[in-house]
Amino acid sequence: MLAERIDQFITYLRVERGASAHTRRAYASDLGQLADFLAERGRDNPDPGTLTIDDLRAFIADRFDENQASSLARKISTLRSFWTFLIKKRLVDKNPAELLSTPKVQKPLRNYLGVDEIFHLLDGHKGDTVLGIRDMAIWEVGYGAGLRVSELVSLNRGDIDLEAGWVQTIGKGNKERRVPLGQKACAALRRYLARRHELVDGDTEPDAVFLNHRGGRLTDRSVRRLLKEHLVRAGLDTSLTPHGLRHSFATHLLDAGADLRGIQELLGHANLSTTQRYTHVSIDRLMEVYDAAHPRARSASRGRKTEPSPTSNDE
Repeated sequence: MLAERIDQFITYLRVERGASAHTRRAYASDLGQLADFLAERGRDNPDPGTLTIDDLRAFIADRFDENQASSLARKISTLRSFWTFLIKKRLVDKNPAELLSTPKVQKPLRNYLGVDEIFHLLDGHKGDTVLGIRDMAIWEVGYGAGLRVSELVSLNRGDIDLEAGWVQTIGKGNKERRVPLGQKACAALRRYLARRHELVDGDTEPDAVFLNHRGGRLTDRSVRRLLKEHLVRAGLDTSLTPHGLRHSFATHLLDAGADLRGIQELLGHANLSTTQRYTHVSIDRLMEVYDAAHPRARSASRGRKTEPSPTSNDE
């Protein structure tokens, strides 16, 4: 019974929610671990309606030695989503996962680069081989358009209009969006596409943009490996992931004064709160906004020396 409900849930995520393959695998893995835990204790494939908060707490407690707090928090989120689905489909009448306490998750390491660091990363990549030119195009498009790594590797040639300067992609929830491409990204793509044929072989997908050395479509795992290698050569923080380029894209736009809702559209986020988590505004920028907009900020002048206005009578 539990196995059947898990299959129904994963199908629901794919068909009704448009969840990515990565998300579906994560949910299936977490729920599969729950099923294995119960089977080891003599409850093979039970009806989810018979499970209690004690069962779920025992499962989470069993994972403490195997998983970090962030992974445990994700598993608890999976359980809540699974039982919410069961209630929505009227397959159970209560959600024991609502009573689970989420463990405190440590603040993650910084996953974005400053403007100078981004310039160092991009300007320092001078490869003249077709693979080096390909990598340069990946970093320029990833940062220049704020794409997810899954969106990057899924790009087809028809998704790019270099004359108009935009790229079209399908993000989470099968939502399609167009994002502008800067001159640097367009130039890097032109240079790579002019030599892409050097990577093509008999099995190459005709429309795939980014190819590996064997002519196959590049994978997100390969992009992560390539970025780490380049970060090492550039002397930058190697904990940065390809998603960090997307974080950097959002942060630099907001730091330069871009509207948060505009950034939300560029990133393809359904909720503004998600966009806010992607942005890391510098304190200097916050001070400028505060001084320019807050009625009480001007009089205090925040300790900066100012000349009196000729009409202010030095009040």
